[in-house]
Amino acid sequence: MERFSEAEALDLVQTVPVGRIVYSRFALPAVHVVNFRLDGRDVVFRTRKGSMFAAGVADTVVAFEVDRIDTTAHTGWSVTFLGRAKLVTDPAERERLGRLGVEPWAPGDRNHFIRVTTQSIVGRRIPHHDDEEE
Repeated sequence: MERFSEAEALDLVQTVPVGRIVYSRFALPAVHVVNFRLDGRDVVFRTRKGSMFAAGVADTVVAFEVDRIDTTAHTGWSVTFLGRAKLVTDPAERERLGRLGVEPWAPGDRNHFIRVTTQSIVGRRIPHHDDEEE
């Protein structure tokens, strides 16, 4: 595995429409797939008001992972964001985030935004076998 820069990680992440948020639910690890957009270094996605998921991630430390894997070539990359998730309550900020184009894939009313305020970004790549040093 090789690491790559934060700038490259942010560029790659914008090419993938879904990621996985990792959080704690009932003191155990939980993973939820969401579609998202970046707002600078931060991850933004939408959810339903009052859902167990929204309650589970709001005001908590989370990880958010995005990847792209080529199973034929055995290559790929992964980017992990670490930060704190917050429910966005400010009306002006909600309006601004609405212009990012985060359109929920799941059915139902998902008009509440969660922002992962990023503290750390780590990008890793599985190189082509030809790229490895002997």
